[in-house]
Amino acid sequence: MESRSKASRNGVSAREAFRRFWPYTRGIRRWLVVGALLLVLAAAGEVAAIWIFGLITDHVLAAKNLAAFWTPALVWLQLSVLTAVASFGGDYLTTLVGERFLLRLRDSVFAHVQRLSPDFFDRGRTGDLMVRLTDDVEAIEQFVASGLIKTVTSVVSAVFFAGAALYVRWDLALVSFALAPLFWLAVRRFTARFRETAVRERESNGAMTSVVEESLSNHALVQAYNRQPAERRRLHREGLTWLEAKMAENRLSALYEPLVQVIETVCVLLVLGFGASELARGRVTLGGLLAFAAYLGYLYPPLQSLGDVGLTASEAAASADRIIEIMETPPAVADPAVPRTRAARRGRVAFDGVTFRYPGGGRPALKEFSFRAGPEELVLVTGPSGAGKSTIARLLLRFYDPERGRIRLDGVDIRELSLTTLRDTVTVLQQETMLFPGSVRDNIAYGRPDATEEQIVAAARAAEAHDFVTALPEGYDTPVGRQGRLLSGGQRQRIAIARAMLRDAPVLVLDEPTTGLDAPTARRVLAPLRRLMAGRTTILITHDLHLAPEADRIVVLDGRPPTGSGPAAPREIARRYGRTPEAASRG
Repeated sequence: MESRSKASRNGVSAREAFRRFWPYTRGIRRWLVVGALLLVLAAAGEVAAIWIFGLITDHVLAAKNLAAFWTPALVWLQLSVLTAVASFGGDYLTTLVGERFLLRLRDSVFAHVQRLSPDFFDRGRTGDLMVRLTDDVEAIEQFVASGLIKTVTSVVSAVFFAGAALYVRWDLALVSFALAPLFWLAVRRFTARFRETAVRERESNGAMTSVVEESLSNHALVQAYNRQPAERRRLHREGLTWLEAKMAENRLSALYEPLVQVIETVCVLLVLGFGASELARGRVTLGGLLAFAAYLGYLYPPLQSLGDVGLTASEAAASADRIIEIMETPPAVADPAVPRTRAARRGRVAFDGVTFRYPGGGRPALKEFSFRAGPEELVLVTGPSGAGKSTIARLLLRFYDPERGRIRLDGVDIRELSLTTLRDTVTVLQQETMLFPGSVRDNIAYGRPDATEEQIVAAARAAEAHDFVTALPEGYDTPVGRQGRLLSGGQRQRIAIARAMLRDAPVLVLDEPTTGLDAPTARRVLAPLRRLMAGRTTILITHDLHLAPEADRIVVLDGRPPTGSGPAAPREIARRYGRTPEAASRG
């Protein structure tokens, strides 16, 4: 992810970023318009209020005429209420539109990320991805959604106050307008540098977040190996990099705002000096001069806001690079144009001459690999580490597609099935027992959220998990902790078995189901595993050969190039360990 981000910093302009993400405002654009109109109405109310202030100054204060005060005062009060209501409505709708846009864009990016293959996550860092889904998405929203309203209202407000100033004294207004280009020069000076610092801050923030996520996820290993000081140093190094980038960004912001204020002050002083001369000559009233100064004071904030839009656009373009990188990463697999949605009933699995290598990999993980597994059969797949055993499960679930060959389910190429149908047909009990934070009940029902309480309990009983679950402090409502770490390894495994039983799919893949368990715990897990395998097509991927005597076939992956004739590579051995081939074959 990092390489493309650096390469594309100058590739996405603010205009391209706006055009790319503008479609996410579909359905909320009317609220954009209403919010902008309300803020414009509030600006018009402020113009009118300043006009009334000038009238009161000339006709009440200067003339010392109290009787003339009440009517304009009442109008001013009514106008103030109307302006306050319009301002509240505009601000509320601006926030609503911005948050809706933010939610929609984040949901879209997250949905795309969920379709990406596992190697995308293996190559990237989780912390950086989290920053992209939060800070970068928010930067885009501040430019495309709420930033658009801010730009429109700033332009209209500037026109209103400039028009009012011209109406009061056109010559004074022209003097003040002559210095307005200084704002744009300041913006142009800062924009490119601000974008560069924004990119650096995002990337360093992602790296720092990744260190925190990685260290906390592996805190037991960190403590066991006394690596706390090293992890603190690693975080400190990334933190220093982030601090330098953040301070560079803040230096630009801190320098920009005082510079703009100095420009504003110069403009106001010139106008007041010229206005005082005009007042002394009787060519302008005190109320008119004060009203003009107020219009000028209200004019500069919208101009500064328009300058800020340039900085916001620069930051958004930098974030757009990082989001577009994710959105343009294609999923490794996709549904066919006209997918089959009828689920497999028998669960007959066939690998026919399958060759596959991982993206960026060297030699193939599988080469011309073939085997069969039918209903009520147990096919045991074994071999050394790196021979491609777990690849079988990834290909069967279509995390990837093979380079050559076919994988069939009940005679149908799995590439013709919808991904939902395929993955509803295959249940995988993975090598690493994966549980989500939540209750025991939530984790058992994860693959079938509509399951009843009776079905959840029945699955737990079949997995021999019910007894220990009911002994927990809150029974089925007991939280399992992050990754299930409040439970033992055997307990986690039995909850995973219960989850698989509840799903009741015709094809079952067991990927090293007893890894990490001691011998007694592994033996206790074997009984529910046998019940789980009953009546299903079962592919058991394992180094542990406790179940080898019960296997109908044993497939040995030797991790070497194929030899001999025929497509079957590696060899399929139709015998049990410790028996002759003739005595081994069953059906």
